[in-house]
Amino acid sequence: MQINKLSLLNYKNFSQLDLNFNAHINCLVGQNGIGKTNILDAIYHLAFGKSYYNPISSQNIHHGDDFFVVDGALEISDKNERIVVSFKKGQKKVLKRNAKIYDKISDHIGLIPLVIITPTDRDLILEGSETRRKFMDGVIAQGDIQYLETILKYSKLLSQRNALLKYFAVNRTFNSDSLAVYNDQMNDLAEVIYEKRQAFVKIFEPILQKRYKDISGGREQISLHYKSQLNDSENLNALFVEAQQKDLQRQYSTVGTHKDDLKFKINGHSVKKFGSQGQQKSYLIALKFAQYDFLKNIKGFKPIVLLDDIFDKLDENRVAQIIQMVTHEDMGQLFISDTHAERTEDVVKSSTENYKMINLSN
Repeated sequence: MQINKLSLLNYKNFSQLDLNFNAHINCLVGQNGIGKTNILDAIYHLAFGKSYYNPISSQNIHHGDDFFVVDGALEISDKNERIVVSFKKGQKKVLKRNAKIYDKISDHIGLIPLVIITPTDRDLILEGSETRRKFMDGVIAQGDIQYLETILKYSKLLSQRNALLKYFAVNRTFNSDSLAVYNDQMNDLAEVIYEKRQAFVKIFEPILQKRYKDISGGREQISLHYKSQLNDSENLNALFVEAQQKDLQRQYSTVGTHKDDLKFKINGHSVKKFGSQGQQKSYLIALKFAQYDFLKNIKGFKPIVLLDDIFDKLDENRVAQIIQMVTHEDMGQLFISDTHAERTEDVVKSSTENYKMINLSN
C-alpha cells in the first residue's frame, strides 16, 4: 500500500499544499517550524481520522480560518482509494472514503495500517500505564475492529460508572442495583478485552524479541509481560465486589482492564529502571518494528512507516541502522522528517537510490 498524493487546505501551518510521493522513501526536510511534522501528522490523520499530536480538531485549523481538509490519494491492495478528512468549527468531523461518508470514524481504523516513530516514544517506557495500554490497544485495533468497538463501549461504561460513584458521594446515597448494572456490562466487555490482550502479547513477544536481537546483536534477553488485575481474579465482577468500599470512597473505579499495563524487561529487570539509554532506545525501535511486523502479518500487506525527527533523539548510526532495516527488507513506503537535508540524504542513499527529497524551504 502507498500514498501517492496529499493535499492540505487550512491544515495547521499550511493554507494550501499539494505533494506527490515516491512509492518507497520520502524525505521531508527543512528548518524547524516549517511544517515537516504537520505533513506526517496529516498522513496519520488519513489513517486514524485524528491527529497524533493534537486530538482537539479545532486546534489543527490554520490560524484565521474556520475549517481544514486533508485529502489523500492512495493505493491499497492494488485499488485506488481516496480518503478525505475535513472539519469545520461548530460541526462534526467528516471522514470520507471514495466520497462516501463513514457513519463512525472507528469503522475506518485498520484500512491504512501505519506505524509512527517519534522522539516522544520514550513515553512508552517512562510514563504511566495509560501510554502503554494505548499502544497495545492501537496495534490490536488496526487488525480487529470488534476489539476497538469493545474498548469504546467499555470506556463509555467506565465514565458512566464513575459518574454514578460521584453521584452517590455528593448525594450521600447508595443503590447497589444501579451499580450492579454497570458491573455486569463491564464484566462481559472486560472478558473480551482481557482475552484479546493476552492473545496479542503471546504473539507479539517473540516478534519483539527477534527484532531486538537483530538490533542489539543478541547481547541481552528482553521480555514483555501483560499485567492485569484479572490475572489473579475469576472475573471483573469479583474485583468490583472486593473494591466496592474503596470505589465509593474514592469516587472512581479502582479496578478493571483500564488498569492493565505492559511490563518491558531486559535480562529480567525493568527497562525503565535498569536499562541504559542505548538499551531503552533499542527496545523502543524493536517495539515499533515488531508493531510493523504484526500489522503486516494480519493485514497481508506492508504498513506505512513515519519517522518523525528521529535524528533528534537517536545517533546517526542508529538512524542508519533503521533505514537499512527498512530498505533491505523492502518494508514499503517510508516518510522521514529532518532539519538537515544533506544528513538525511547521506543516510538514505547509502542504502538505496529509490527515494525522493522534499525540501519544504523551497
